[in-house]
Amino acid sequence: MKKLSLYILTVILVVLTALSGCGKNEKTAQGGSAKEVDQTITANLGGEPYTLDPAFASDTTSYWVIDHLYEGLYSYDKNGKVVKGTASKVEVSEDGKTYTFTIRDDAKWSNGAAVTANDFEYSWKRVLNPKTAAYDPSSFYYIKGAEEYNTGKGSVDDVAIKAEDEKTLVVQLDTPIKFFPTVLQGHGFLPVNQQVVEADEKWAAEAEGIVSNGAYHVSAWKHNDGITLDKNKEHWNSKNIGLDSIKFKMIADATTEYQMFKSKELDLVKSIPSEAIDQEKSSDEYISSPSFSVYTYSFNVNEKPFTNKKIRQAFAYAIDRDAITKNVSKGGEKAAYGYVAYGAEAPSGKDFRDEVSDYYSFDADKAKKLLKEGLKEEGWSTLPEVTLKYNSEANHKKIAEALQEMFKQNLGVETALENQEWKTYIDSFKQKNFQIARMGWVGDFLDPYPVLNLYSTKSSSNFTNWSNTEYDKLLSDSLVEQDETKRYELLHQAEELLMTEMPIIPIYFSSQNSLVSKKVEGIRFDALTSPDLRFSKVTE
Repeated sequence: MKKLSLYILTVILVVLTALSGCGKNEKTAQGGSAKEVDQTITANLGGEPYTLDPAFASDTTSYWVIDHLYEGLYSYDKNGKVVKGTASKVEVSEDGKTYTFTIRDDAKWSNGAAVTANDFEYSWKRVLNPKTAAYDPSSFYYIKGAEEYNTGKGSVDDVAIKAEDEKTLVVQLDTPIKFFPTVLQGHGFLPVNQQVVEADEKWAAEAEGIVSNGAYHVSAWKHNDGITLDKNKEHWNSKNIGLDSIKFKMIADATTEYQMFKSKELDLVKSIPSEAIDQEKSSDEYISSPSFSVYTYSFNVNEKPFTNKKIRQAFAYAIDRDAITKNVSKGGEKAAYGYVAYGAEAPSGKDFRDEVSDYYSFDADKAKKLLKEGLKEEGWSTLPEVTLKYNSEANHKKIAEALQEMFKQNLGVETALENQEWKTYIDSFKQKNFQIARMGWVGDFLDPYPVLNLYSTKSSSNFTNWSNTEYDKLLSDSLVEQDETKRYELLHQAEELLMTEMPIIPIYFSSQNSLVSKKVEGIRFDALTSPDLRFSKVTE
């Protein structure tokens, strides 16, 4: 869900390219000509996408489909390198504040209409419009006038996003942001077709209503069962798109998904069930890839008992994270004793994570002590009832049950469990209808800022109700700091404050363990996205 910063765009390109090459991340051809076989693969989403409207999407399930339907000004090539997408030319002013984008002459929507600069102006201002209630308008706040308009303090006319003509888009920033091109790869910056959106407010709810500008379009959508994407022949780069069709199933049970792969009903399993990882590690279908993401449980700090910081800390100290990664998830994850995942290199040459010591540990005695102190501060003789929420898919139930037992054994606290299907769960989470709830966050690019900024007061991704002025200032100071060493020092201070206040509990830093059929080559795995299927091919 959202992110920001890298010291130079060159580094971004190098790191992303390097990551895309980690491990066995592309299958090699096993023989046969791609032209002789049906260029269709079947994968599993794990559940119904929350939405296919980029303005409202907030989850990796939706993003996986959306990434294949829409294309922004920038994109990734088959090697994971950041390249121009719908833009054919980008010019930046000397002061770094003004970006001028030229839209490709051959950029088209799936209905044959030309993609224009106005499509981007309309789409971005639609996200910023307070009445839209889009998911992540705060990611636009670097743009002059954007925050003021979104918060009701300014006019849309003052937002510095302007289509000068059909092919020219001009954007002005408040301050020069070196990583702005990377920000533009956020899902909220993807274009939508104005005529389609304004003709039907439910345009993105069914296959026939969706018009896309990316590599694929939606050809069929049977809700809670499956969705089919076919190659968008109007796309400017369609000749280099490998698959003619992608079929996504919506199977929530990880064991069933695995069994379907073994019976060749699926060509890809994005996340292997924990109990199958050991037996699959020696398989030539197994792929382990990095993931710049963290698995967490979020507190609602407005809901008792988690209004109290010491009680939040008590729950954090009661968790044996190593036991979870070794005995429950078992996928090569690393126990999380901070919030920012491994993968962001600091100016020192070390990983950001390795520059500081652990902020907490598994300590049952300290957990009990903190709980006792928190209860005393609140004047409670007993802890209010606690319900832990999680979504039904994948291994989340096993982890929730492990936490439930740890809270019982290490805190003496009984917790109830409540699970929901993904689409319902996302709504509950966004509505802050929870005391403590499972969530995970993936960085947009390899830098601590966007990850930490999730919990700033202005962030539209902060669902904890936690707000801290000192934390906000550290982040805002880091944003304008030009000395990278000093910038990272500010970000470390921000993380330390976050881990002291503990509005969230990091559990582990994720890894991705997948299975890919031997007949498929060219699927791209990296630390930032779900598997990129655009350039893959069926070889036999």
